[in-house]
Amino acid sequence: MNWLQLISNKRLGQEDYHGLHGDDRTEFKRDYDRLIFSAPFRRMQNKTQVFPLPGSIFVHNRLTHSLEVASVGRSLGDDVAHKLIQRHPELAHTLFAEIGSIVSAACLAHDMGNPPFGHSGERAIASYFSEGEGIKYKGQLTPEQWADITHFDGNANAFRLLTHQFKGRRQGGFVLTYSTLAAIVKYPYPAIEATKQKFGYFTQEEPLYTRIAHELGISQTKVGWMRHPLAYLVEAADDICYEIMDLEDAHKLKILSFEQTRDLMLGFVTPERREHIIKRASETADLNEQVAYFRSCAIGELEKECVRVFVENEESILNGTFCGSLIDHACPLVHDAYEACVKVAISRIYRSRDVVDTELAGYKIIYTLMGLFIHAVMNPQHAYSRLLLDRVSSQYEVTHPDTYVRIMAVLDYLSGMTDVFALDLYRKINGESLPMI
Repeated sequence: MNWLQLISNKRLGQEDYHGLHGDDRTEFKRDYDRLIFSAPFRRMQNKTQVFPLPGSIFVHNRLTHSLEVASVGRSLGDDVAHKLIQRHPELAHTLFAEIGSIVSAACLAHDMGNPPFGHSGERAIASYFSEGEGIKYKGQLTPEQWADITHFDGNANAFRLLTHQFKGRRQGGFVLTYSTLAAIVKYPYPAIEATKQKFGYFTQEEPLYTRIAHELGISQTKVGWMRHPLAYLVEAADDICYEIMDLEDAHKLKILSFEQTRDLMLGFVTPERREHIIKRASETADLNEQVAYFRSCAIGELEKECVRVFVENEESILNGTFCGSLIDHACPLVHDAYEACVKVAISRIYRSRDVVDTELAGYKIIYTLMGLFIHAVMNPQHAYSRLLLDRVSSQYEVTHPDTYVRIMAVLDYLSGMTDVFALDLYRKINGESLPMI
């Protein structure tokens, strides 16, 4: 793969309409603006990141997480561009110089396909078909289609949301640039080739990704495609923010002590620097502000190390032989510190009572709604089915003659809900609440 072909500002769905704008924004900045002003992006403010949505203490939701990931992604892209242009001066006046904008836009969109209640919602959707009542529809689907729904994944759903031609839309998806769309896809292969739940695109969108891959010169593998190189930077930005910001939230919620949080975050710096950072942080008596300073130092070290790894491994990334994530190849100090954060997050944060209780409730809500709406689209002649389907927007093809299309329409509808909307609908369907009269 080569950079000049990999970085393209051609838009999926507007290939013949190019450069006819009245301002000086680049096409990649337009991607960012289209995303941040969109309804699906705004809805992420009411989707769980890890902890239950805020009461008296504000913690991260999907929207604030995505904004932070986009910020780190821009830094990663800008720093990589600066260093690689020094190595390849011929890239200086090409679109390569804008990779910070591409990575930032891709980061902004990376979670837009997540259903309500995050991973718990994903598991509820997948398990309804793999081990619940939905298993009876297996015979009506191809193996590829069955893999899509039994491995349902927010990553693939984000690509679908951004590219799919929903009913009534003049054009498919957000009409983003080829490079931004490719940078979002961390797992560029279909569900039937997935060894775990993660995959990059559903059966309906596979031709679109194939078109993008051919345009950008992405090489094929035995199971799909090589990653677009910028997907490594999107992944790194997500990993950095996910782990470090969860520690800060855990401190605010008193799941972790100040000392525990400080020591984890300062594990990324040398002992000599650690003393200086602690001394500077102690200039304020507010422990939350001190933790915020430690967090910025940790993110800074991770960002610098990921840039180093990317630049040093440019050749293997471009030829598809690079394995693992950028953090996997970090120096021992940074890698070990990150693993220590992951270990604590799993044992103390992701298994904390509030988090588990939210996952239990979210699973029940999404699983119940799945059953009701799938039954409705399969039996539209029933009186109750007609009532349920009246709730669904006309853009979703819930009356399509094809079983797979109807099922995917339900998944589109449910995954687009916020946590609060899903909970409110669940309560109304169960007769636990009524609209105000």
